[in-house]
Amino acid sequence: MESEAVLRTKQSNVFRLKCSVQNYDWGIRGPDSAVARLFALNSGSIVDSDKPYAEFWMGTHDSGPSFLIGAAENGGAVESDSTSLKSWVSENPNSLGEKVVEKWGSDLPFLFKVLSVAKALSIQAHPDKELAKILHKLQPKAYRDANHKPEMALAITEFEALCGFISLEELKDVLRSVPETVEMIGHEDTNRVLLLDDEDEEEDLKSVLRSAFTQLMSATKSMISGTISDLKRRLHSESEVRQLTAKELLVLRLEKQYPDDVGVIAAFFLNYVKLNPGEALYLGANEPHAYISGECIECMATSDNVVRAGLTPKFRDVQTLCAMLTYKLGFPEILQGVPVNPYITKYIPPFDEFEVDCCVLPEGASVLFPASPGPSICLVARGEGMMLPLESLESDVISEGDVLFVAAKTEISITSEVELLIFRTGVNSRFFDAFMNGK
Repeated sequence: MESEAVLRTKQSNVFRLKCSVQNYDWGIRGPDSAVARLFALNSGSIVDSDKPYAEFWMGTHDSGPSFLIGAAENGGAVESDSTSLKSWVSENPNSLGEKVVEKWGSDLPFLFKVLSVAKALSIQAHPDKELAKILHKLQPKAYRDANHKPEMALAITEFEALCGFISLEELKDVLRSVPETVEMIGHEDTNRVLLLDDEDEEEDLKSVLRSAFTQLMSATKSMISGTISDLKRRLHSESEVRQLTAKELLVLRLEKQYPDDVGVIAAFFLNYVKLNPGEALYLGANEPHAYISGECIECMATSDNVVRAGLTPKFRDVQTLCAMLTYKLGFPEILQGVPVNPYITKYIPPFDEFEVDCCVLPEGASVLFPASPGPSICLVARGEGMMLPLESLESDVISEGDVLFVAAKTEISITSEVELLIFRTGVNSRFFDAFMNGK
């Protein structure tokens, strides 16, 4: 059921949020999309069956702001749907905690999302802070802020992605078994890669890989089109006598979505990652990746900077992408999460800005989200229950689609009426530990 109750706390430290949606073309259409369902419940809107629903944004970024509903001031309820969360935290920095304000100023350092992916996103990377400042200054329309964008995807359904470069041994196998890749990068770069050894200096490995990948991504449209035609013809012929590999089948899927796109060939160079629900993948700055399909919780630093170079009709910045990448080789780390108690699993990436909790609360059970020195946002993804901020004398109904902003130093107790699934993001607890240790 949808609750109309207004949150009331003595110290104005828990608010409902009305959040934003992004209808990018790659989103899942209509009610099949978790983004669509959550946005409809959150905003009271009706789902358009023909429309793609790609991202549900919870936070303070200007491209998809959240607004306060039923903010309480001085113990009284005030309807304030027009008050943005960004403006409110700017005027109430105590809600962020002094350590967060000292590090990031009067704004949330994280952006919380739900993604529903029907079609592959672009092959992309996110700039580090230094590069983000330069790109924002030079091309503010393409790069809308000056922040970096480390991120983490926590699978809700089975989730597919391309992430990071394959190992050197795998790369050599690709060049030996996929003749179209040799055609794209040329025999000189191919031979340089084949002569590499794991014992070679790291910078030498990166230099050779950078040269080969840049050659690939810079190919002419006619070369790309002709090479992909050759690839399709060969794979369809070989499929009659052998089982195609998972990567080959993926490449054929990508070609149907993005015909004559260089990203189809580039996929051979990247790790093919399949996440089960409850597994998470994190991405640092300057790492190539592309989400392919499925639904996930995503959290990142507060930024919308994306450098694209393949699998997209949008603006491509091939030169910047190829120059910025780390060219680190090998399969990415998959986070399984750490159990905090019987109901909460915590996912802690190596970034100060955020961590994510997943809480599965059985019917009739109760759980305590302890106070954090920083702010957090909670999403009710399924179910219904009662929430009690411990500073308050009144409980409140929470249900699917509710999004709550929780100020720093606020404990929340939740009891489920029907099994609840809650995702919470907040500032990384390791940041506060390091802060306390004077690092």
